[in-house]
Amino acid sequence: MSALTVDQHAHGGDWDGLVRLWEETDGPEGSKVEIIEGIVTVSPPPANRHNELIDLIQRRLYSVLPEDLGIYQTQGVAVPSRQGLYVPDLAVVPRTALREPGNHIPAAACELVVEITSPSNAGHDRVAKPAGYARAQVPLYLLVDPHAPGVPTVTLYGEPKEDVYRVLAATPFGGKVSLPQPFGLSLDTADFPTD
Repeated sequence: MSALTVDQHAHGGDWDGLVRLWEETDGPEGSKVEIIEGIVTVSPPPANRHNELIDLIQRRLYSVLPEDLGIYQTQGVAVPSRQGLYVPDLAVVPRTALREPGNHIPAAACELVVEITSPSNAGHDRVAKPAGYARAQVPLYLLVDPHAPGVPTVTLYGEPKEDVYRVLAATPFGGKVSLPQPFGLSLDTADFPTD
């Protein structure tokens, strides 16, 4: 991952200037451009295993998803209080939230965000992003961590308070994690790839 340090004063010195810089940053084809704690970051396209995990989770979510919710892979979600504009691997959002103009929504509109770690972004997905999502009061954060120390893990966070979540469930790959309503899903990770 490469990180570009942003001189916020050169771009308006405020949140709107930072968002304008994000909108104008043109990363390589397939890359993901995000603002994490005030720094514009560009991540390379995801690896095949990463994409397989996204597909497996998305398919399971669609099987239980209420009609008024959609699942999006490239949705920008804003957390101005943490100087963040993230693009989660999956965001479950009411369709009505996407009717506003622009290319991002408030993170608070999300019902669930899913991040899958890569070697280059694991620290952001484990620390900075959960703090931002919790601050925005996103009810559920699912961290799929194939690069966790020891064994690959899946952790469901909920009950956000300030910048912190409570761990609702955690399992190594192969176990199950229960997502509460509106999902009501026991997410079976038995076929999650581990190599």
